[in-house]
Amino acid sequence: MIVNVSEAKANFSKLIDMAYHGEEVIIAKNNLPLVELVRHKPRQKRPLGLLAGKIRIPEDFLEEAPEINAMFYGEPE
Repeated sequence: MIVNVSEAKANFSKLIDMAYHGEEVIIAKNNLPLVELVRHKPRQKRPLGLLAGKIRIPEDFLEEAPEINAMFYGEPE
């Protein structure tokens, strides 16, 4: 189905529904096809563990550094 921009504006929800159900919907301007509405296809999920074995997290990663605490909170009294 080819529709002009003004008609597409008036019937946008209907055109989305048509494209969702597999119908071909093309929007034209001055009878020149410009864009095609297509159903969204989600990308694949990213695989977990992509950097396994490529990075190393130190054992003391979650420990607090006294010099950084001093910068934020001042020297302990």
